[in-house]
Amino acid sequence: MKDWEACYKNGETPWDKGLPAPPLVDLIDRFGTALFSGGPVLVPGCGLGHDVRLLADLGIPAYGLDISQTAVAVASALTQHPDARFEHGDFLDPAWPQSRKFKAIWEHTCFCAIDPTLRGAYARAVTAVLDPGGIFAGVFYLTPSVPGDDDAGPPFEATVEELDALFFQWFDRIDGWVPEQCYPGREGREWIGIFRKLPVEMLDRSVANLKKGKVSAPVDLSLYQEG
Repeated sequence: MKDWEACYKNGETPWDKGLPAPPLVDLIDRFGTALFSGGPVLVPGCGLGHDVRLLADLGIPAYGLDISQTAVAVASALTQHPDARFEHGDFLDPAWPQSRKFKAIWEHTCFCAIDPTLRGAYARAVTAVLDPGGIFAGVFYLTPSVPGDDDAGPPFEATVEELDALFFQWFDRIDGWVPEQCYPGREGREWIGIFRKLPVEMLDRSVANLKKGKVSAPVDLSLYQEG
């Protein structure tokens, strides 16, 4: 795993552009703030907290989580809004979601940064912390590198088909598109997806699709326990 703490300590953070992610602005322009059901919204891998502050400024309580203590300290120092909070922690630690529930998650820089072998654990963490009916929205790299770049990652690419398969067990995808608003150089290389967590009574659908071979893992009812 990349040493994210060292990156922030040494100021080696080329992914930090000093402003909220343009695809988040694109999402809000399309759906408004009602998509987030009043919050709280979790932002895993929040870095210096630009997306958290944007959500808080729009009246949505937002909670930033990052594995780097330095990133969290800087984000907290930059933030005065009472609806913006930050915590140092590991989103993929199975203990972290315990007793925590959110109305929505905004994903920007966590999914693309983790080793792809951990994506199953990421999907389970998302499911565990969201209320039934909650929204998982994010921007994902379709093609993070251009010819001539080092494509070893991070960031790591993902396909729409992979994302659908990864979350289908617990979620319905309600929309997806290539954002019009993006950082320079990322035009056409990102994709926004919006997924809604299924209510527990709809899990029969996932069981049926398991039998048909459309999903490959048992439906985990423990992810529907009350926080």
